[in-house]
Amino acid sequence: MHDGCSASFTSGKQVVDKVRMMGFSEGLLPLPLEVNCECGTNFEMEYFEDKCPSCKMVYAVTPCHSHDPSAVKAAGIDY
Repeated sequence: MHDGCSASFTSGKQVVDKVRMMGFSEGLLPLPLEVNCECGTNFEMEYFEDKCPSCKMVYAVTPCHSHDPSAVKAAGIDY
């Protein structure tokens, strides 16, 4: 599913699953990231796995790419 830091994921669900498998889902990001949710709400992502406060869309980013807002992927509402 993932080869080191290559970010070879095909879906946001794979990113969330990987972050959960690694035990990082509740870990704080080194620096919060500004996320523009699919529902139009902007929110500050503070954890490797976080949720839009408006629509509950789940987002995740791997530790290797936590500096890159474009690496944040949506997995689904309440995924």
